[in-house]
Amino acid sequence: MNFFNALMSYSFLQYAVTASLLAAVSCGISGTYVYINRITFIAGGIAHAVLGGVGAAVYLGFSPFTGALVTALAFAVILGIIKFKASAHEDTIIGALWACGMSAGIIFIYLTPGYAVNLNSYLFGNILLVSKDDLTMLAILASAVLVISAVFHRQFAAVSFDEEFARLRGVKSQIIYIILLAMIALTVVVLMKVVGLILVIAFLSLPSAASAVFFRKISSISAFSMLLSFIFSIAGLAFSYKYDLPTGASITLVAGAFYIISIIAGRYHGKILK
Repeated sequence: MNFFNALMSYSFLQYAVTASLLAAVSCGISGTYVYINRITFIAGGIAHAVLGGVGAAVYLGFSPFTGALVTALAFAVILGIIKFKASAHEDTIIGALWACGMSAGIIFIYLTPGYAVNLNSYLFGNILLVSKDDLTMLAILASAVLVISAVFHRQFAAVSFDEEFARLRGVKSQIIYIILLAMIALTVVVLMKVVGLILVIAFLSLPSAASAVFFRKISSISAFSMLLSFIFSIAGLAFSYKYDLPTGASITLVAGAFYIISIIAGRYHGKILK
């Protein structure tokens, strides 16, 4: 109750809740495709390589948010090409990009003269410092995710469940797959503000995985995943506010706890939701 009383009084908490809602929209949609395509490692590669763009942007004097966005989209294209052109070495290449991206970001930030930065704000999130400008950008990115998913829903579903059959039916699988990864990349940048780069992959996968315990249709999984993402964010915010803990980690722990509960419920009590 202390948290909700404070929510009525402090604008920074209101901004945090708004950011959580926008992140839930992106997370619910993109996370569903991450789950059904089993591309957690690819999404993780995008998420962690983003630190390279953040560091480069800081070093060159640009907005870290801009650096994250450009890098995320660039790596989405690169990883989409790798998926189809070098599948035999896919895991190794993604791992290399993952490690090198993070290492480059740390070095760029270290080399930036006169810039004292706390990497925790990028690695573990800092939703309590979201500004009006940040909310505007998050709203634009969330809208882009909504539009992309609406326009390419059928193609995404076809490529996700049977890529070879989709290709035979005339679907340009590689292009569609790259667009899908680009949508996930946008979500990574949105979630960076909420839970941080290190925890992005957990928050991308846990709400959708929990939703898939109860639903089978893509639309149902996405909708329930949006709801869960928002609930997890609010619960994590309240928990971190009460006990003065890192917000991003608190949100992710709430999501993980619910996922464990959902597995137990699905296994021993059947489908709870229809």
